[in-house]
Amino acid sequence: MTAETAPAPRPLRPRLTFALPDGSTREVEVARLLNAGYAGREQDEVRAHIAELAELGVPAPTTTPALYPVAPYLAAQTDVVPVQHARTSGEAEWALVVTEDDVLLTVACDHTDRALEVHGVAWSKNASPDVLGTAAWRLADVRDHLDDIALRGWVTGTDGVRTLVQDSTLGDLLTPDHWLGVLRERGLDLPGTVLASGTVAMVPGVDQFAPRWDVELHDPVTDLRITAGYDVEVMPEPVG
Repeated sequence: MTAETAPAPRPLRPRLTFALPDGSTREVEVARLLNAGYAGREQDEVRAHIAELAELGVPAPTTTPALYPVAPYLAAQTDVVPVQHARTSGEAEWALVVTEDDVLLTVACDHTDRALEVHGVAWSKNASPDVLGTAAWRLADVRDHLDDIALRGWVTGTDGVRTLVQDSTLGDLLTPDHWLGVLRERGLDLPGTVLASGTVAMVPGVDQFAPRWDVELHDPVTDLRITAGYDVEVMPEPVG
């Protein structure tokens, strides 16, 4: 086979399926995955958080909010996340999913390698998947009360106890419309784009390095919930 006749390489693009409240489904082939960072609506608080992270050795971003490209194949709907060591943890987030004819909102958990994070935040985001819910809402259907939607995360320890580790609302984060504007400016508001929102503060004193993570969006107007959860599975030690 010559170079002229060889098939063009095809990137790894997962296909995700989302159930909508009306009973229909949407299937999306993920062409690009982006993780927002330092995306709190109160940027003074964000800067204080950056200073705290710097004391832990995490490099500061050159600008806020930040936006990190992530390999599309790391967008996953899964109930198990394999990791290389015990210092990894999730982050409760919402995610935008751009389809051929709509924009969907779902829950996400950005699983992050905290040991790698001190060497580069973008690297740490590419070490584990972004786990997305299997249900979604049309953004247009919830836009008028987005700030009231609750965003929560729980960890379950080795003792089986489930503990709330994040408890906030979408009002604490930059809005989906803000990020849609950013995508539009960069020519990325295209079908197959998935963007995770960045996360909210963790409850002090809760051990985030747990063997299970669960996250939820709760719409208080409709009382509908979108959930995602997974077990964290530490892989065997490498040989060699």
